[in-house]
Amino acid sequence: MEICFILLISLAISIFLHSIFNHFRSSTKLPPGPFFSFSILTELLWLRTSSLHIESLLRSLIPKYGPVLTLPIGLRPVIFIADHSVAHNALVLNGALFSDRPPALPVSNVVSSNQHDISSASYGPLWRLLRRNLTSQILHPSRLKSYAPARKRVLDILLNRLQSDSQSGTPVSATDHFRYAILCLLVFMCFGDKLDESQIDRIKKVERVIKLNYGRYNTLNLFPKLTKILLRKRWEEFLQLRRNQEEVIIPFIEARRKIQQNKENRDENKEEIVVSYVDTLLELELPDEKRKLTDTEMVTIASEFINGGSDTTSTALQWIMANLVKYPEIQNKLLVEMKGVMGDGSEEEVKEEDLGKLPYLKAVILEGLRRHPPAHFLLPHAVKEETKLGNYVIPKNGTTNYMVAEMGRDPKVWEDPMAFKPERFMKGGEEGIEFDITGSKEIKMMPFGAGRRMCPGFGLAILHLEYFVANLVWRFEWKAVDGDEVDLSEKVELTIVMKKPLQANLRPRF
Repeated sequence: MEICFILLISLAISIFLHSIFNHFRSSTKLPPGPFFSFSILTELLWLRTSSLHIESLLRSLIPKYGPVLTLPIGLRPVIFIADHSVAHNALVLNGALFSDRPPALPVSNVVSSNQHDISSASYGPLWRLLRRNLTSQILHPSRLKSYAPARKRVLDILLNRLQSDSQSGTPVSATDHFRYAILCLLVFMCFGDKLDESQIDRIKKVERVIKLNYGRYNTLNLFPKLTKILLRKRWEEFLQLRRNQEEVIIPFIEARRKIQQNKENRDENKEEIVVSYVDTLLELELPDEKRKLTDTEMVTIASEFINGGSDTTSTALQWIMANLVKYPEIQNKLLVEMKGVMGDGSEEEVKEEDLGKLPYLKAVILEGLRRHPPAHFLLPHAVKEETKLGNYVIPKNGTTNYMVAEMGRDPKVWEDPMAFKPERFMKGGEEGIEFDITGSKEIKMMPFGAGRRMCPGFGLAILHLEYFVANLVWRFEWKAVDGDEVDLSEKVELTIVMKKPLQANLRPRF
């Protein structure tokens, strides 16, 4: 049924789409690129192609067409950029022009509550309100300090789990432990409660199910008025996933609402309640609509916070630890640096205030993000009006995307780019690090994006990575499994993860 529908629609409108793209080709000076015969089947192929396959295709096209090229994806051309200076020109120097988002596809519209979240909202008052709320109310340094006890509690959970597994004498599979620890921390920051393991598991399950199955419903984006009739059951399956998500998350939102309504009792009892992300969302008023956020919109924004931080950070943590296992000399150098600050083992924890004294640790984190960015592309950027980009023209409502991994591994910028060398970020040996991860002056790598749409949580992510990597190395010696070399091959899940998840032998240091 589904295949027949796609074939019929493809035959009916492929000529029409072909003419649309020819119009863009002739009326604007687009960056060069291959021309594919345009049909719904072509569109369906793109929807089902993984980011690694698209990246491989683009990498093969760059020698012929250059680092700025056009591919016909959807009704409008998409410009892919792998050039550092062009990316800086677009995202930083002309950030206001390139900071919009394309209209959400029908399936994305459901999970984004009609683009009412930071990542997908159009560049305007709603986006500014949501982003300012997150950065000033949750990610401000003074607020981050209030979550320090939660970080310590989650660290203890993680270390205890690893300790327990290591006592069996078999290799430890660290991936799930990393994911669980980061998820626990972000759930606490989001909802402000010490949720028990069953509650954490419910959140993890409902979020992971909807994300892992998301690609199955891409065909619903092709002419949704027809798919809602002909693919009605599939639409209902997808909408049920969304309802399941709401059923799990809304009770936590309602619990925070009740706490806010009982502020006087809380003050009288002198309860120490940490401000959560949901607390701040309950107080927002949308600027254009003069109303509060709905529960459904808060589900979207809360899920964005949890998913945006947990998957990327736990993936980066796994890649960094994999390299420390693969290259024990780097692990040993990091340990020596920590001993210089902490002593020879009298302290059981590397505290947050110690992190600023560990420049080599910062270099290890930066090198991990350069060599293994959790996402190899940014979310698409759009322009509202026809816009010049160097010698080219981006058409009105045109889309640009940026090849994050390609720029971080560019041999013109990075010497021996595929090697893991934290020393490349050290200046003058022990003098520390001077590297601008925001790319405000120049872009050398952009694991968090750059410009106005840069990930607002980049500072939080780096803090978490430094804190957990330092303590994982401080408490355990991480060794490769005999006869099982660490494999740095990649595959696509929710992020770009290790094809063969990390396993290591752990030996407690004290």
